[in-house]
Amino acid sequence: MDKVNLRKIAIIGCGFVGSASAFALMQSKMFSEIVLIDADQDKAEGEAMDISHGIPFVGNMKIYAGSYDDIVDASIIVITAGAGQKPGETRLDLVHKNVGIFKSIIPEIAKRNCRGILLVVANPVDILTYTALKLSGFEENRVIGSGTVLDTARLKCQLGEHLSVDSQSVHAYIIGEHGDSEIAVWSSANVSGIPLDDFCEMRGHYNHDKSQENIAEKVKNSAYEIIAKKRATYYGVAMAVKRICEAIIRDEKSILPISSLMHGEFGIDDVVLSMPSIVGANGIETKVPISLSEDEEINLKKSADTLRSILDDCEI
Repeated sequence: MDKVNLRKIAIIGCGFVGSASAFALMQSKMFSEIVLIDADQDKAEGEAMDISHGIPFVGNMKIYAGSYDDIVDASIIVITAGAGQKPGETRLDLVHKNVGIFKSIIPEIAKRNCRGILLVVANPVDILTYTALKLSGFEENRVIGSGTVLDTARLKCQLGEHLSVDSQSVHAYIIGEHGDSEIAVWSSANVSGIPLDDFCEMRGHYNHDKSQENIAEKVKNSAYEIIAKKRATYYGVAMAVKRICEAIIRDEKSILPISSLMHGEFGIDDVVLSMPSIVGANGIETKVPISLSEDEEINLKKSADTLRSILDDCEI
């Protein structure tokens, strides 16, 4: 990170997710410079103008529409560009359209010798993170997908409501694909160190298997429900983007379930999945070993197989 401006971030793609992320990052005060880039220059300029009008409420910073030449010294380059998920579509349905878009975006980044961290947010995020990694030539630690950070937040939110407890005291992960084959890791879930089943019983809940199944389905289907009601999801993922950026800029070494390349863990290789990883100033420091039950490990391998079959069809 020695050749970057730690106070500068670039966002490529000014649709719902990119604009909401810029808005969340503006309010965070982490950055003094936010550059917005979009194929539609007017869209980027309009979003930059609109968000800039909130600067008097948060403190001085520069928010503007730019070009790829403006990303060279950005500490983080966030990519939200791509076709959005429509009602009835899965994230994987977007794969060919968005891989095609990334084949135009990533070479533009790569040829400018950027030294910042690439944060992929567009869907299907696992496939696109793999695409970005292969096309950019960046070191693996500098290519991060937003992965299941949002799914994990949704899980914590559901569990917090179910147990009438602060969701920040809930420790649980969604791993695997950010999508239909994702896995809720119930075997290690806890509330402030108390095993989840024990805490559930303390709160008067005893039908654990049924409750877990219902909650996992709610989490998995959250995006579909939101898209059916309002055509797009963007506020939750914008907060996930903000959280990942915090971990990087503040060198927090936080453990987050981000998308990264697998190297034989659980017998899975050469596919990007979301697994808990330590995230800091240099991006991904290392994956965190996580204990899985036999069923969870089987389902993780199935998730990897799902993504591998898609990758084999993409010619990346």
